[in-house]
Amino acid sequence: QVQLVESGGGLVQPGGSLRLSCTVSGTIFSIYAMAWYRQAPGKQRVLVAIISSGSNTNYADFVRGRFTISRDNANKTVYLQMNSLKPEDTAVYYCNQPPGVVARWEWGQGTQVTVSS
Repeated sequence: QVQLVESGGGLVQPGGSLRLSCTVSGTIFSIYAMAWYRQAPGKQRVLVAIISSGSNTNYADFVRGRFTISRDNANKTVYLQMNSLKPEDTAVYYCNQPPGVVARWEWGQGTQVTVSS
């Protein structure tokens, strides 16, 4: 079974930066497109960014060039570099396959990002 472990979250002031990591085990990581999602308090989980198996990327419009998704196939890890953080970025961040796949993996626990002064 595939396991997803997110890490790197924490408390940061507005304008600050964080780098999130998602480590994938139990499958051949390099052949899968990956995505970051987030769920803010009282809201639904939404898509943040996608990276293909060939490292092509797409971003949600609310990211506005502030976030960068990348992957390290040797370490079976996908990253989300978050710069110029805003309070509205506060959420639990999750990784998984992009929307619409036939057999999506079980969600991990996510990592909490809190942007506040």
